[in-house]
Amino acid sequence: MKVTLQEIRERTYKPVDAWWTVLLVDPLASRLVRLVAPYRWITPNILTLIATVFGVGAMVSFAQGDRLWLIVGGLLFHVSFVVDCMDGKIARLNGTGTVFGQWLDFVLDRVRVFFCALTLFGGQYLYTHDVAWLWLMSVAVFLDLFRYLNGSQVHKVRRGMREQLDALRGEVHPESAEQMAEPGDELPEAGDGPATAAPQRSLKRRVGGYLRRNRIRTHLFSGIEYEMFVYILGPVTGLIFPVTILSGAGLLLFEFFLIFKFLQACRRFPQQLAKAQEAHDAREGHFPTPVTSQATSPAAV
Repeated sequence: MKVTLQEIRERTYKPVDAWWTVLLVDPLASRLVRLVAPYRWITPNILTLIATVFGVGAMVSFAQGDRLWLIVGGLLFHVSFVVDCMDGKIARLNGTGTVFGQWLDFVLDRVRVFFCALTLFGGQYLYTHDVAWLWLMSVAVFLDLFRYLNGSQVHKVRRGMREQLDALRGEVHPESAEQMAEPGDELPEAGDGPATAAPQRSLKRRVGGYLRRNRIRTHLFSGIEYEMFVYILGPVTGLIFPVTILSGAGLLLFEFFLIFKFLQACRRFPQQLAKAQEAHDAREGHFPTPVTSQATSPAAV
């Protein structure tokens, strides 16, 4: 029996996701999932491998260097990304996900993007003999590596701070590894309630609320948008160089904004931890004790 599109949306869509995924991937991926879901032999790992095959097709196309093959490569990269999104949906829908599958998906995704960078920019170098393409390739690979390292480390530290506060408050917040917290979501600023919100903050909340109601995360230019711009929009439009430069600038802007919000959260954390400790001691009938944070300290930030 086939599941309905509504069931797929309810059971497989993330609460918030990148706008590129929400607008340009999920509508197609959900319909493809509906077609393949009854066939249990089509596992998430098989879909991961199929996505890799399309990725290899994109690499071969990029390496040709001419205009037509660039368009083909960009379209194949998008198909590869759609199928790559399907594996997670099938895993959630049929309960067929595995720990090894998560590892395989991550590794092959990184390999696909890395070699697409080599073939896209390397192909343009071979086609034009302009060394500027090699410099652009280095920048593109560095930015992709930077945003992954930055995102994973920020997430790790924020999760540690959240767990310390929850342990004192007696709260449990299950968290999926694939759902990164938005800046400021985990450690809200004291006194940041609706009654005290400034007009600018009120506007920000209205915009943020609108985006979240439509499942779009407020981090509007993340690694997903960066990759889609560089490996789809650039090749399809023939504007690889300017698109890569502009998307790289957009990625850095949002990453630095994340770092700034993370710095603010780290500075607030010792005070929040002390208040949580005092409340915990009051509930337990203990005398207040000094609190030191192992996750972060004022000197560290």
